[in-house]
Amino acid sequence: MENRDSSKHSVTLKEYGKNIQRLAMHISEMEDREKRTQSAFALVELVKQLNPQMKAENDQKIWDDIHIMSGFKLDVDGPYPKPAEDLLFRKPQRVGYPKGEVKFKHYGRNIEKLIEKAVEIEDDEEQEAAIIYIGQLMRSFHSTWNRDNFDDAIILDDIKTLSKGKLHIDLEKVREMGLFETNTRRDFKLPSDSESSSSGGGRRKFSGNDRRRNGGHSKKRR
Repeated sequence: MENRDSSKHSVTLKEYGKNIQRLAMHISEMEDREKRTQSAFALVELVKQLNPQMKAENDQKIWDDIHIMSGFKLDVDGPYPKPAEDLLFRKPQRVGYPKGEVKFKHYGRNIEKLIEKAVEIEDDEEQEAAIIYIGQLMRSFHSTWNRDNFDDAIILDDIKTLSKGKLHIDLEKVREMGLFETNTRRDFKLPSDSESSSSGGGRRKFSGNDRRRNGGHSKKRR
């Protein structure tokens, strides 16, 4: 008898807790259908009050979960159809993974995407700013992956490879000014997709400092 009660009250959906499940089971055992329906609506509202992060679009999920917690015994005039009982046993859909091999796994795919954006930049100064920003990211990733054997030339070679030779910056300039050092001040940022699409003529723009906007030459502060 004790084992049967323990099984009966085992929590099916732990995110709701045992008390909500007991209420769902209790409502499903009510003899009067109209009372069952009213009580089920009240239980849905209680769940929403206890979980304020749930919005109106979660209503069907809550109703489905109440049916599940009742052991699919809840028979009410609800706003949504009763879910199929095999819902709990369905295998989740396979998660799609990005196709295509990542050239340098220690950098990740996002670096490749940033380089693709940088290649599209038409302004030379803005493109150089993008290369410096990407180089700083790549240096930080590379130093985490391999601390012993490192040189800015490695980063430049990798940028050249990933951009198919379309991105260039002088190696001596990078070394002399420490442009790939992560503590070097950056006066630019990569654009978001919304910023890129809103810029004139579809051109991707990097925000620069005031001197660049005024037509002056931007110098990297050391």
